[in-house]
Amino acid sequence: QVQLVESGGGLVQAGGSLRLSCAASGRTFSTYVMGWFRQAPGKEREFVAAIVWSGGSTYYADSVKGRFTISRDNAKNTVYLQMNSLKPEDTGVYYCAATPIVRGLKVPSGRYDYWGQGTQVTVSS
Repeated sequence: QVQLVESGGGLVQAGGSLRLSCAASGRTFSTYVMGWFRQAPGKEREFVAAIVWSGGSTYYADSVKGRFTISRDNAKNTVYLQMNSLKPEDTGVYYCAATPIVRGLKVPSGRYDYWGQGTQVTVSS
């Protein structure tokens, strides 16, 4: 049974930092792309960042480029999202997701097979 479990969310002031973790289990993810998405109240889920598990190639939304960094730890089977210089507009529920690499690095949320339960990030002004 595949499980993606996010952690690390919380309340932070604007300009602060948080690191989200996504612990993956239940299968081998070496042939997968791992993505982070977020959803603010009343808005659609949007893409944040993605990483190819085996090769490490990354892709970011323009809104977070230069502030967020996605990485993975193969030994721990964990994907991270380091978020710096946080802004109030970064507030939302952050989700970890996985999609087979054959679908590519830049795919919409509907093409992701597995999802975590989400972790809340709130940035106060």
